[in-house]
Amino acid sequence: MVRLGGAQLGYLALFALIVSVSMLGAAVPATAQLRPDFYIKSCKDLPFIVRDKVDAAIKKESRMAASLLRLHFHDCFVQGCDGSILLDDDSRLPQGEKTAPPNFNSVRGYEVIDDIKAAVEAKCPKTVSCADITTLAAFWSVLLTGGPIWIPVFGRRDSFTGNFSAALDFLPSPFGTNSELKEGFKKVGLGVTDLVALSGAHTLGFSRCAGLIPRLYNFNGTGLADPTIDKGLLSTLKTTCPQGGDGNVTVPLDPTAAAFDNRYFKELLIFKGILNSDEVLFTQASDTKGLVQTYAKNQTKFFGDFAASMLKMGSMKPKLGKDGEIRLNCRKPNSLLLEDAEPIIQLVSDA
Repeated sequence: MVRLGGAQLGYLALFALIVSVSMLGAAVPATAQLRPDFYIKSCKDLPFIVRDKVDAAIKKESRMAASLLRLHFHDCFVQGCDGSILLDDDSRLPQGEKTAPPNFNSVRGYEVIDDIKAAVEAKCPKTVSCADITTLAAFWSVLLTGGPIWIPVFGRRDSFTGNFSAALDFLPSPFGTNSELKEGFKKVGLGVTDLVALSGAHTLGFSRCAGLIPRLYNFNGTGLADPTIDKGLLSTLKTTCPQGGDGNVTVPLDPTAAAFDNRYFKELLIFKGILNSDEVLFTQASDTKGLVQTYAKNQTKFFGDFAASMLKMGSMKPKLGKDGEIRLNCRKPNSLLLEDAEPIIQLVSDA
């Protein structure tokens, strides 16, 4: 069972307080287009429904916390946090994001979002967007694995279509250089601190060997390994990820892959970053190197910056009002549901 510390329990108390205030008829002031109290009257149990489903998913497979966090990240970087990554490809729609190379056979957790959506629809029909569910699932994935607290905001609507080409253009590459990563984050309105702090999400989860092979065997076309990799780690990675082997085999991104902590940054200091896009934060620029060193020494600072960057990323270009919809099935826009006369909720396993 996942144990929550005092701070986590305090956040649950905050949700309960907001619910209590709304039931008394008092207003919770809005500070932006997106608000923490958006569903306070229409779906007051939302935080707890999502918490319980995410908790169950993590208990079933600890890797799922990282998968749900990454799902949110890959959604937000393309068109903003609009649930576009959740759409299945359909010949009646523009090609979507699921099959774009940065996502295909890599992004996971769609079936967990389906499960959450079904539970939310049963309690609060036609009320909560898939984009907000994905955002809240990422929040709980961090909190339930020991990470920081922030106050998530809601009110996003879901997109009508995905965007295959934008997924290619905007999602950062695991092979990216420091300057390429900075430019990619800048394109979506995020800065250097956001880059390093959000990269700290790699304290959770695993990488496929497919994302490592060039770094291990043909770095920058040299026919050799990246010279910055710790020699012991290089030997281990080559054993796990042999050239010509199964690219879907996974390796942990840090030694505490099921716990949200600052171990990831400590590994970068000793040249044990798993992905090229991890280690270059320490080796290729003084500004990112300084942040890596700070976060390695000060987990509290990392947690604070990560929470701020998650809120910033989650608020990028939200679809509001008629710009989007409350999708009834996260895999398909409502127009196609009506056209196909399908049930509102159709759970489809990605296993």
